[in-house]
Amino acid sequence: MRITRVYTRTGDRGTTRLVGGAEVDKTDSRLEAYGTVDELNSVLGIARAFNAAHSGPATARIDATLARVQNDLFNVGSDLATPPDSRWPGMYRVGERDVTLLENDIDEMNADLEPLREFILPGGGHTGASLHQARTVCRRAERRVVTLMREQDDVGDGCMKYLNRLSDLLFVMARWAAKCHGEPEYLWQKPE
Repeated sequence: MRITRVYTRTGDRGTTRLVGGAEVDKTDSRLEAYGTVDELNSVLGIARAFNAAHSGPATARIDATLARVQNDLFNVGSDLATPPDSRWPGMYRVGERDVTLLENDIDEMNADLEPLREFILPGGGHTGASLHQARTVCRRAERRVVTLMREQDDVGDGCMKYLNRLSDLLFVMARWAAKCHGEPEYLWQKPE
């Protein structure tokens, strides 16, 4: 792909084009869904930058996993930005293989953690806090995809499954990063 021009001026009227050329309003559910996925990808970039301040095998593992996820999110966004009549043969769509990789990551990281006894408050160190922020943006992306799926029955469930599992991974990864980087975790204090 080669981008020769950044501005198109179609957005000046409050519209944009989907993959395939269909012009839609910028408040369209499809745009809300893939725009939130794009926001999530940006937050993951921040998490990677914070993680890079550390060193060691955990740092490398977190970075490699987040790099893979960021690439996957481009595929999710592409899928969501492409109406069914504009899909092409061989177009990659996130599916079970990608979800299984996330599940494997969750299982491996979670095996190193103590069982939860209370809810975790987002915060602690920079890496963990940014991963918790990514988790909440991921949950919002899930909600946007559900809205799109209810409005258009041709979306498929691959993106939804991926985002649902990714939010679980981001929770576990935030805890794992805190443990590996020596960052604090804050627990919810039940009222007495």
